[in-house]
Amino acid sequence: MENLLQQAVASARAAGDAIMSYYQSALDVRDKSPDNPLTEADLAADRLLHEQLLDLLPEAGWLSEETVDSPERLDRRFAWVVDPLDGTKEFVMGIPEFSVSVALVEAGEPILGVVYNPAKDELYCGYRDGGLTFNGRPTTVSTRTTLSGAAVDASRSEMKRGEFDPFTDLVQLKIVGSIAYKLARVAAGQADATWSRGPKNEWDICAGAFLINAAGGRCVNLDNQPFTFNQPNPKVNGIIADNGHLHQAIIDALAPHGAARLK
Repeated sequence: MENLLQQAVASARAAGDAIMSYYQSALDVRDKSPDNPLTEADLAADRLLHEQLLDLLPEAGWLSEETVDSPERLDRRFAWVVDPLDGTKEFVMGIPEFSVSVALVEAGEPILGVVYNPAKDELYCGYRDGGLTFNGRPTTVSTRTTLSGAAVDASRSEMKRGEFDPFTDLVQLKIVGSIAYKLARVAAGQADATWSRGPKNEWDICAGAFLINAAGGRCVNLDNQPFTFNQPNPKVNGIIADNGHLHQAIIDALAPHGAARLK
């Protein structure tokens, strides 16, 4: 597993190099859907990861934001779940809060995760029973036990929509792009928690969710249930991620504000 992780890390770094070759340059940007941009960097990183990761484990299925989905992945014991460039909006705006997200799933459970922010050269990675490292050093979730004043990473777009307004007096909010990057920061103890009450896709969260669990935290959907990945429909109903100590307090805080399923 350690060798497999190191090769996945090498692929994520190579994808990061490809992305950075486009960073802060003239880009051809188109919208796949409203507020969902796509650039040459997304596609270049996807091609590189697809080639290298499937060469690494040819028997694995493939699920990526930028590749047409195929039901064949559902019949595979292993599957790569990849977002080649999470945080494209930040990438286009020149904000260094985007990431390459790579996870390997076995029978629905992630067993390896890599989140790499190439603009800051920040690498978060781990494998099953191997813990989490940040830039090569072992790390864990934070030890904070009180929600009041906790450091919470929040989505730029969700902040603009007012979704975090009910919590501004309760926690210390920090706007951070890329949900994969936010999850990795929670896993490494750089934030105490993050959440999103909007739908997400497996490729957005799979690697980050694995890293949080590997580091001793909690990562669940809005039904307060753990995730199972490589599903026929890869969309999930939001996410709550924290250091474990704050989990119930976050659920209690969110319940009155549109997340009734948490009750």
